[in-house]
Amino acid sequence: MDNGMDTRRTTRALATEAVHAGRDDLAGLGLHAPPIDLSTTYPSYDSRAEAARIDAFATTGAEPDGPPVYGRLGNPTVARFETALARLEGTEAAVAFASGMAALSAVLLVRASMGLRHVVAVRPLYGCSDHLLTAGLLGSEVTWTDPAGVADALRPDTGLVLVESPANPTLAEIDLRAVAHACGSVPLLVDNTFATPVLQRPVEQGARLVLHSATKYLGGHGDVLAGVVACDEEFAGRLRQVRFATGGVLHPLAGYLLLRGLSTLPVRVRAASANAAELATRLAADPRVARVHYPSIGGAMVAFEVHGDPHEVIAGVRLITPAVSLGSVDSLIQHPASISHRIVDAGDRRDAGVSDRLLRLSVGLEDVEDLWSDLDRALGTSSARPARSEAMAQG
Repeated sequence: MDNGMDTRRTTRALATEAVHAGRDDLAGLGLHAPPIDLSTTYPSYDSRAEAARIDAFATTGAEPDGPPVYGRLGNPTVARFETALARLEGTEAAVAFASGMAALSAVLLVRASMGLRHVVAVRPLYGCSDHLLTAGLLGSEVTWTDPAGVADALRPDTGLVLVESPANPTLAEIDLRAVAHACGSVPLLVDNTFATPVLQRPVEQGARLVLHSATKYLGGHGDVLAGVVACDEEFAGRLRQVRFATGGVLHPLAGYLLLRGLSTLPVRVRAASANAAELATRLAADPRVARVHYPSIGGAMVAFEVHGDPHEVIAGVRLITPAVSLGSVDSLIQHPASISHRIVDAGDRRDAGVSDRLLRLSVGLEDVEDLWSDLDRALGTSSARPARSEAMAQG
């Protein structure tokens, strides 16, 4: 839809784009805060013109000029968030969905509709992403490989290569530029949920599609469920058609909250990352911790394996919340083998580095000393063990 916003590329810094992208037209409208359009339908007194707009959408998936026809076709508030996220990721467009899994499903359906049902993927991925591919719930077939094996795994019917870097939950990192080169003409989709565009922009390294569970850092406050794919306009058109047909739309209030969340994204990510780096250093020096995983690009996620019972650590925290999800202003901890990756076969989990003693910590904005005090208490008073010879593992 034409919302009057200037979507031309600029040289503005990411922090500036985070505050202003998607809002460029507000002053001209006499507004300061973005409006929330809760309409499900829109009046039109010219049914012939309406039919032409619907035909155009059915052909290309391009956003129609003027107001939407129906809330499933599009929404002006959601469009503001899409515009802003595309600017932050450096893509032509972005398409938002009701959840991250709805967004990934739409990508798979687009490729399947073209007869390209085969997916090449690298573990670890988020557990539900792994399950969606492994179970073939959308008729897809997956070949699991390591990054070096991507080129050899490609087939004539390969429609997508899927990676996550840093990966959930081990924080393993992938050379995205090398993988993109190995993909050839097959689109590379990078799940950028953990890194956010603050830490990396995968399209600059050759990815065609960038996936976010916007529930996490983009929203940032644990109060919105959403997903989004940043991509070129051609692929965005196909995604909009799938969204219209399947109904996985994002509610306008969620779109508003996400746009608001983006304005503080750089500040939140950098502050939480500083806390995480400090906690990772302290955990790496703690004899009760067997191994620490922290990405070389930084970020607010830390994974660590304990010598003792990880369930006792979960039960022992008081300030940190034991809960699924991540990317909120408050810190969360969970045991992946029991929750986020429980749905993945146990052998596959272990092969991907998701051990039964691994804990995943999403570090928030609390004072780092308070966070360490809580972790130290939860780790307990087990007898000291010999210092480890291994350094902190980089993802």
